[in-house]
Amino acid sequence: MPTSRAHARIGTARQLEILLTVFEQRSISAAAKTLHLTQPSVSMQLAKLSAAVGLPLYYAVGKQLEFTEAGLTLVDSAREILKSYEYLELKLAKLRGLETGRLQLAVVTTAKYFIPHLIGEFYEQHPQLDILFRVGNRQQIIDYTGEDEDDFYVFSHPPKNPDLELVEFLPNRLLAIAPEKHPLAGRGKISLQEFASCPFLRREEGSGTRHAIERFLQKQKIDLNIRMTIESNEAIKHAVMSGLGVSILSEHTLAFGGHSGLAILEVEALPIITHWYLARRKSRPLSPAALEFLEYARNLETVPEESGLTWPLPPNS
Repeated sequence: MPTSRAHARIGTARQLEILLTVFEQRSISAAAKTLHLTQPSVSMQLAKLSAAVGLPLYYAVGKQLEFTEAGLTLVDSAREILKSYEYLELKLAKLRGLETGRLQLAVVTTAKYFIPHLIGEFYEQHPQLDILFRVGNRQQIIDYTGEDEDDFYVFSHPPKNPDLELVEFLPNRLLAIAPEKHPLAGRGKISLQEFASCPFLRREEGSGTRHAIERFLQKQKIDLNIRMTIESNEAIKHAVMSGLGVSILSEHTLAFGGHSGLAILEVEALPIITHWYLARRKSRPLSPAALEFLEYARNLETVPEESGLTWPLPPNS
């Protein structure tokens, strides 16, 4: 059977990459900057691609580009074509072995406190690897799974998605905290109802920590006295230190991010026990680097001890 020459008529892989970047940026100049090309070069490659297709791909509306039906169809196909190149590279890397390669992780915000310690120990064993990781809240990492750009996604509460394979690898305890001079600090067992009546500082919508707390309290039929919503663990810690309220945070945030000025409370039914999971898309080939990291994570019982802290952090230390 003769080989199809459709690729020669439709465009090159580089032209498809340029098209996708312009689609994502909705701007020729922004795409040129991202790709380290001149604007005329980007425009010329898109003009060639449009001529090969025989249809216009986009048009300008003010300073923004809008894509035609043909352009959107080509964008969808370009994603599939370029993803197939990426998968081919992963398969070839597997044949080449672990001498070189890249490991890409996307982790929820709370995981950023301990993942660098895991990566540090893993990198010592495999210094030839290029390791990248990006950070976002739970909803952002869920969105990243759809992009299929990373080898693994780290969640404490992974989404229910049949396309993802999940590997449980470390415990994650959520602890109640208050300012060290708070009336509840230093007391023995505190009722959950009394703790919940205190002004509470919570994470933003989409946060895995907030998701876990809300699920837990729903089962307990307890409502929090919400004072403020704050978008980072560090900001919550400082707000608690300043006496703005109490909160519940991961032990990783406290152990690796520091907990000076805070009291860890002994509250009825706490800590909330969750686990960390490595999630991966089932369709994505595992590179040698990804396989090695998966095996490394499966064998972990604790986070490698760094920063001079006892691990795990005692609940009332």
